[in-house]
Amino acid sequence: MNIYKELGVHPVVNAMGNRTLLGGNTPSPSVRAAMNESEEYYAFMDELSEKVGEKIADLLGIEAALVTSGTSAALVLGAAACMAGGDDEKIEQLPNTTGMPNEFIIQRQLRLKYDRCMTIPGGVLVEVGDERETRPEHIEEAIGPNTAGIHSIAQVVPIEGTLSLEELIRIGHAHDVPIIVDAAGSVYPTELLSKFVKMGADLVAYGAKYYGSVNTSGLLTGRKDLVDAAYKHSFVGFEASPLRALGRPMKMDRQDIVAAYQALKVWLAMDHEARFDSYDRRAAAMRAALKDLTTIEFVDAPNGGRGQLWIKVDAEQLGKTATDVVAELLAGNPRIWVRQDRDEHHFNLQFLALPEWQEQIIVDRLRELL
Repeated sequence: MNIYKELGVHPVVNAMGNRTLLGGNTPSPSVRAAMNESEEYYAFMDELSEKVGEKIADLLGIEAALVTSGTSAALVLGAAACMAGGDDEKIEQLPNTTGMPNEFIIQRQLRLKYDRCMTIPGGVLVEVGDERETRPEHIEEAIGPNTAGIHSIAQVVPIEGTLSLEELIRIGHAHDVPIIVDAAGSVYPTELLSKFVKMGADLVAYGAKYYGSVNTSGLLTGRKDLVDAAYKHSFVGFEASPLRALGRPMKMDRQDIVAAYQALKVWLAMDHEARFDSYDRRAAAMRAALKDLTTIEFVDAPNGGRGQLWIKVDAEQLGKTATDVVAELLAGNPRIWVRQDRDEHHFNLQFLALPEWQEQIIVDRLRELL
């Protein structure tokens, strides 16, 4: 923590998971070793990007992949590819989309602030449906000569009233309209890393931090022609050719690209049941350390998920809510970040990005506050 002390920055105990706001992820020793090896020599980034993309596509059993500086960059480059393709003149014209399709259809219920990425290269989001439902005819009626694609999040758990990805693919492909999916953290079960492309989605974006890579890495996967076009729009396309592509600000270190590849190899080969067993063991140890506290109780995760510890606060007995406790955890030094996405009575700890040695810090602070 010396560098943080020098900078006047409060260190954070991360019990929230892979949050961009907290720095994303801590690479494993295997990933860090591969990154260190890449520092022995420089690399021609054009070649490195191409070879790593081919290796990742082989690992996933898909047509093509491109390492990007995160999910958002993947969506930007994917949107650019849908609008301008690999046409050199159009690539340099963006974000001016005059003379090319620039509309991306999206269901109103699936709007997220991250979908703004689709507008960065000049795209326009066209909402269909309402807060209650979207029907197939809503999509059909919105498709026209300016439609560049249909954008959706990956619905691992279906959202009531929305059209499934399968239905969007059916409609889109019937009109020769590509489907571009924000799959961000959909990396487990590992089949999800290729499932949506194999279903027929044309482009799918992932955050590589979620499978163990660094914060500044992601993947764009899918149809080879569109991934190749996205590559021309990227920072490598800018630097390795005369093209003035808009992806220049989204550059990456060679270490980041290597990390995305090495982490994926590790993630696909990992014994994930053993990983979850380790989380269960850690959760049990924390429950045992806090079991004498009468102001809280431990409850099951609402989604049945593993790798987390859910705590319900007895506000009447304690004199403060879970929301108050979360604020007090944030106010300490080190700051402790936990999740609160259920109600004011509950909060939860996530183990994915939490070093085991820091659990005692959380236990001590909770005993002090509760």
